[in-house]
Amino acid sequence: MPGLLRGVARTAVISGTATAVSNRVSRRQAGRWAQQGEEHSARQTSAEQTPAQQTSSTAPPAAAPMDTKISQLHQLGQLRDQGVLTEEEFEAQKRRILEF
Repeated sequence: MPGLLRGVARTAVISGTATAVSNRVSRRQAGRWAQQGEEHSARQTSAEQTPAQQTSSTAPPAAAPMDTKISQLHQLGQLRDQGVLTEEEFEAQKRRILEF
């Protein structure tokens, strides 16, 4: 039974990590599309403006939300405290979460 719980816990952690990565990729891609759209519209309007009117104001890309990472780390800590994950598994998963 402990092996089954460990497998389920590992799957849950990996699934959560995959979801976080997928969400981050989606946000980054949406940000790039928005930036390309701004650049395109800026090129169109810059032809109509005088040089004094031309100002570039691009928004910095959105930072990855730390709430997701903190939540995942909290869940990992709980699984480790319950004995579902070993210390080595905990550290490996923690590194994966913090890399993104």
